[in-house]
Amino acid sequence: MYVGRDMTELSMMSLTEWRDSELAYFQHSFQQIMPYLNQEGQTIYKEILEEIQRRGGLKRLEADYTHGTEINFD
Repeated sequence: MYVGRDMTELSMMSLTEWRDSELAYFQHSFQQIMPYLNQEGQTIYKEILEEIQRRGGLKRLEADYTHGTEINFD
């Protein structure tokens, strides 16, 4: 289950202010519903992907005994 800011709040912010977990969650969500998105939704999805790429991806650089190498958004 996602615990964080909802799309209403995030849509009023710049993507540069989003947390990595928010980018990961909404990228995954939009990816799942891509066939049903209208033009505006597809644009938001593309902007999320561009922000993830601008940040160099969402992988953690190293793992430890409490964290894996992928960002967990729930």
